[in-house]
Amino acid sequence: MNWKKTNYHIVAILLIVLTAVTLSACNKDDVYRQPDATGKNKPGPVTNVRVTNYNGAAVVKYDLPGDQDLLYVVANYSIRDGVNREIKSSYFFDTLRLEGFHDSKEYTVTLKAVTRSNIASDPVTVVVHPDTPYYALIRKSLKIGSDYGGINIQAANTAKNAIAINTLTIDPVTGNFAIANENYTNLAAINYSLRGYKPEPTKFGVYISDRYGNISDTMVVTITPGYEEILNKRNFFPYLMPSDAVIGYGGVVQNMWDGNITEDNSANAWQTTIGTSQRLMQCSFGIGRSYTLTHFMMYFRDYGANNPKNFTIYGSNVENPADATTPGGVPQGTQSGDWICLGNFRVPDPPSGLPQGQTNAADRAYVNNGIDFSMPTGIPPVKYVRIVVKDTWFGLDYTIIREVTFSGIPQ
Repeated sequence: MNWKKTNYHIVAILLIVLTAVTLSACNKDDVYRQPDATGKNKPGPVTNVRVTNYNGAAVVKYDLPGDQDLLYVVANYSIRDGVNREIKSSYFFDTLRLEGFHDSKEYTVTLKAVTRSNIASDPVTVVVHPDTPYYALIRKSLKIGSDYGGINIQAANTAKNAIAINTLTIDPVTGNFAIANENYTNLAAINYSLRGYKPEPTKFGVYISDRYGNISDTMVVTITPGYEEILNKRNFFPYLMPSDAVIGYGGVVQNMWDGNITEDNSANAWQTTIGTSQRLMQCSFGIGRSYTLTHFMMYFRDYGANNPKNFTIYGSNVENPADATTPGGVPQGTQSGDWICLGNFRVPDPPSGLPQGQTNAADRAYVNNGIDFSMPTGIPPVKYVRIVVKDTWFGLDYTIIREVTFSGIPQ
């Protein structure tokens, strides 16, 4: 008898039997673990309910009932008159976060445990008292002041909540307030200006809204915007200086005032070169006559890469100013030969809050549509402007700017 061959057959048979038993056990286990959705019994209610209140929100913790077919716990509550919300939490958790409350006051919340058969327990009610909602806190911090060509709006949003700041002006046809601007933001320090208004008394209204549809009261002010005018770019001219950056890829400085803000190539932007021949990332140009600059719109290609992150604006009111070393980031008012530092500026982070190097469509739209920078007050008039890019988003030694539009007061 060939014992080696016989043993091999025995081992093979045992493996087949073991596999069959294992598969049978798995099938039985799968059937056994299927959730029972046919139970008719009402589950027990949640117990030992505890409440912790937050700004515009409340967290409710509870003990789950012991029913084996429990599926979830549901909370029903009103956030303001006529608006109800329903929030669910699976049986894996013992917590519900209730958000969107309009006021800091008492609200009644109804809790029910629900089985897989969609049978609900007896309701349990609990009273929550959220703290002041964030949209209301932001409204309390709201400040509206005059700016050149319009108004300046400031507010504190320390929790970086997503809110909208809505600005109203009088519709000349109806004589009633109508939406003129909606600014969606989650910035901690809100500070921006709306422009394009005549230097005459103008009534504005501003209110805050949040993603739950809550609306604050409206701050109404009458403000006379300061006079300014957009500088005529046809009067601009290059003023090439020895310390200016070497141009690359056809990106001459006059591309910054050709009016083209859409085409994505160096021939429609100011583009400096790459490599050891690079000097400071700066350019100089004349603006045609003497202006006290009030603000400017700057258009970039995108976030990241060689796009400017921090930059400095210098100016000179001297006829044919001489070249000088003008580093970025020096204090406002620093004099360097015929040039004076008018201010330092930083491109805002992407509104999405994504990490550096990552952007979404909204971020790209924001930066490509132009960013409004206000000039500091008290700066002197200038006939020449120098832009010095201190650094780029990726720390590269070359840069690009699509377009710049200055506004100011003629002198």
